[in-house]
Amino acid sequence: MSSTITKLNAPLTQAFDFQPSSELQFTPTFNTLTQRLADFDTLTSALEYAADGITGYNFYDAKGNLRSVLPYSELRDNARTLAQRLYSFDLPRGSRVAIIADTSAEFVELFFACRYAGLVPFAMPIPVNLGSHAIYVQQLKGMLESSQASIALANIDYINFLQEAVERVESIRWVGTPGKLSELPAVRLELQSNHPDEIAYLQFTSGSTRTPRGVVITERALMCNLQGIVRNGLEIRPGDRSASWLPFYHDMGLVGLVLAPMVTQLSVDYLATRDFAIRPLQWLRLISRNRCTVAFSQPFGLKLCTLRARETDLKELDLSCWRAAGIGAEMIRPETLRNFAEKFASAGFDESAFLPCYGLAESTLAVTFSKIGTGCKSIQVDSKTLIDKKMAARLQADGRKQNEFVNCGRPLPGHTVKIVDEDGEQLSEMMVGSVLVHGDSLMTGYYNNPEETDRALKSGNWLDTGDIGFLLGGDLFITGRRTDVIIVNGRNIRAQDIEELAEQQPEVRSREASAFGVDSEDGTTTIVLVIECRLTSMTERQSLTIRLQQFVYMAFGVNCVVELVPPHTLPRTSSGKLSRFAAKQGYIQRTNLAGQLSFVESGDR
Repeated sequence: MSSTITKLNAPLTQAFDFQPSSELQFTPTFNTLTQRLADFDTLTSALEYAADGITGYNFYDAKGNLRSVLPYSELRDNARTLAQRLYSFDLPRGSRVAIIADTSAEFVELFFACRYAGLVPFAMPIPVNLGSHAIYVQQLKGMLESSQASIALANIDYINFLQEAVERVESIRWVGTPGKLSELPAVRLELQSNHPDEIAYLQFTSGSTRTPRGVVITERALMCNLQGIVRNGLEIRPGDRSASWLPFYHDMGLVGLVLAPMVTQLSVDYLATRDFAIRPLQWLRLISRNRCTVAFSQPFGLKLCTLRARETDLKELDLSCWRAAGIGAEMIRPETLRNFAEKFASAGFDESAFLPCYGLAESTLAVTFSKIGTGCKSIQVDSKTLIDKKMAARLQADGRKQNEFVNCGRPLPGHTVKIVDEDGEQLSEMMVGSVLVHGDSLMTGYYNNPEETDRALKSGNWLDTGDIGFLLGGDLFITGRRTDVIIVNGRNIRAQDIEELAEQQPEVRSREASAFGVDSEDGTTTIVLVIECRLTSMTERQSLTIRLQQFVYMAFGVNCVVELVPPHTLPRTSSGKLSRFAAKQGYIQRTNLAGQLSFVESGDR
């Protein structure tokens, strides 16, 4: 059994025994190639170039030991071999392949094997926690059905989940482990080149339990976004090196820290997300030890590092090499960044390295970047004017309630951001409204979901991001969310999914549950679930509350506040739909706990 596990956790066509880091050598920082900054038509053409160098991917365990190495040269060879094994299924070009995305070399090899074979891969998440078996299987099944996947793959740790999920999914022709795939015969057909207008991959946007949405990203859109990121956002140069704990199924993890290093021929060091959650300082130790210059995090990751670091840890770190500390994927709170910078200043961290940015999967990844090397810039605005007039007026007098928003920078070349009101009319500077994006990085739509596509893509191919913000001097400031997506620790959780979970309980009727997020002053977000309840027994009410909290935690890995209210309490729109915004305002007024809600740190997206 142990030999099988070793094989599955190593590159598929060459098994490494796990050895101490002194036995393995990570790929070097400086390359033998002339650096090219994503000037390729497709991912496979970028890999063909990177494979002529000596850089690549490096995977570390929870103790910081190097456990496997995958140079780009081996990635190319392994992926091409696996592509010929995928040919044995005789699938039409563009067929979808589902891969549960653990932080491992095998996932990367499978992803690129799909592209060499003309297939469309998509990453599926690993379980949030071990208590969510049934809900996790339902989540996988939803993605498989939505994508009409033909093949599904998972390593030995997750194959049982996957085998359960594929039952009665008619499109699936084969399910198995990477090891089983490597045993199939190779079909010696010539690999065909990809085309820029082909679909590169699908990116699922949320942990939906019923109606997951797969963002369709073409090779052209991907390469456009990668060029903007590495040239304009990060200003990548020879000698750069990346480090990441971000999950491979997250758009920032996949595009920003798997694909972006490859298309610029950089080496990158990985710590699995689950290991980061337990030992976050291992990420900082990787940056320090390997002299990494580019590393991204969601704000909660920085907060976790700040909370866990002791004085003895600081003495062991040298973060002076870190020039691009990218921050994104959720609302950026200035206080989180200030606390991190103060904590790690003695370890050499320079706050000018902070690089706030804004993006979303529907635009491949990035939309805007702040200016590199200038740190986090913010603006304080008058809260009353913000609410009453939807205007971001600068704070003029001390003592007035204020909100502070981070400058997320300017759009990448070829992209435009505009702010519109409820009627779709463009607003002037400092006026707060919906954030719309236009550019060559946009998705072509949600796969097999025309209704959701029509909601997101407006006339003239403008993407409605669902975010609220304003522009100042061409820079974008995000003030919140308009759509019903709650972002907790970088994870996008749809309010509808939580409500549907609640409605599965016999005591909860359809359209009598409302879920939303409440932000506190320290930047944390708490999920609130308000239920119209007819139960009168205190014991029964308590039982329902505890059960709902348990189900939400099992499904999404986050705690929530459950409030039971009398029937007909939840506000509705004129058309009879629940108004989550009004429900949130009512909850805040009833509890008077805005900014004081408790928060329990949870896992990644």
